[in-house]
Amino acid sequence: MSTHTSWLDRHFKLSEHNTTVRTEIMAGVTTFLTMCYIVIVNPGILSITGMDFGAVFVATCISAAIGCFIMGALANYPVALAPGMGLNAYFTFAVVKGMGVPWQVALAAVFVSGVIIFVFSFFKIREMLVNALPMSLKMAIAAGIGLFLALIALKNAGLVVASDATLVKMGDLYVLNEGVKLPNWPVLLALLGFFLIVVLDYFRVRGAIIISILAVTAIAAGMGLTEFKGIVAPIPSVAPTFMQMDFNQLFNGSMIAVIFVFFLVDLFDSTGTLVGVSHRAGLLVDGKLPRLKRALFADSTAIIAGASLGTSSITPYVESASGVAAGGRTGLTAITVGVLMLACLWFSPLAQAVPAFATAPALLYIGIHMLRSTLEIDWEDMTEAAPAFLTIAFMPFTYSIADGIAMGFISYALIKLLCGRAKEVPVMVWIVAVAWVAKFWFLGV
Repeated sequence: MSTHTSWLDRHFKLSEHNTTVRTEIMAGVTTFLTMCYIVIVNPGILSITGMDFGAVFVATCISAAIGCFIMGALANYPVALAPGMGLNAYFTFAVVKGMGVPWQVALAAVFVSGVIIFVFSFFKIREMLVNALPMSLKMAIAAGIGLFLALIALKNAGLVVASDATLVKMGDLYVLNEGVKLPNWPVLLALLGFFLIVVLDYFRVRGAIIISILAVTAIAAGMGLTEFKGIVAPIPSVAPTFMQMDFNQLFNGSMIAVIFVFFLVDLFDSTGTLVGVSHRAGLLVDGKLPRLKRALFADSTAIIAGASLGTSSITPYVESASGVAAGGRTGLTAITVGVLMLACLWFSPLAQAVPAFATAPALLYIGIHMLRSTLEIDWEDMTEAAPAFLTIAFMPFTYSIADGIAMGFISYALIKLLCGRAKEVPVMVWIVAVAWVAKFWFLGV
């Protein structure tokens, strides 16, 4: 064994985890292929706010690499990180577009939430909060975000459009041109992309999402529906978004609620993903995650770095499970993903050519996986099922992740109280529920 290999073995404990350098690198490549769609999707979503696409692209790649490097080197887990789906949608469609908040202020909110998460992780308050939240609400938050992503995907694809009579309706599959019916190609290509992802995933083809995105983009470029500017180019400047956070308008009632949502969603999403992926890898000890504090340090640091660079919250990716399935057991897998994320920096023209209807299928597909969490909800106990349902339903129907989370906490505490089971409500849930009621009463929706 070479000195270099033996150092890797000692640092990442490869022999102890019954793995090799080659296995870990291949596992990292596998994880990267399943999640690299984010370098295309995230800039596409955030650029809707007016942020520079190229700068967000660079911020996405670098912040993901930072998170992966810290997770791999410090915590030694095969878990990759990148800007979170759902959180970027909340940033764009709820905070900036919905509330009219400048993206600079929204980035400041992300930064502050990262600092809070860092402090909470350091003092183990984060673990206490996660352990106190009822399982039904944890799973409902994930499922609700899945439906929220699905609605955004259907809207971006043109499959769902506004209607004065029914609020929403199905989009047209054709357009009329001088009385002649012609295919509505963006809608049809979005459907093609979704079916392609499903079929590729069924046959366990690695990188199903990115293959679909690139295939639809290539077809669109061939049809003149998008402009193809090449594949490789110099790295775009990150200056338009770097350190552009605006803290002046941050500390008012509505923005404090936004910070709370960023904090809460990342809190449970990150911890749940860490535990879930580690469980699949057989890394839990007595049902608990060793070195959890180090792992939580990785995502909170990456959030702070990401906001400084110009992107929404960074979070562990459930797609890391694909690398685990390929044999990844140590942080060398995560570091491999980080290196590949940095390599993406030279492919910005390819990312800019991808139209919204090509990335919409990816959002829809991710929604399927997030909705699977409803299997963990106790639907037989109405005091658990009803708050979970309200959490899930309110997110897409109010177009707000925050309102869904709020309704979940408030209804859980109230229903348990009215049913004579108030003792089952953790103190932390009461505190959060009362905080949301106060927010609605004094500050409005």
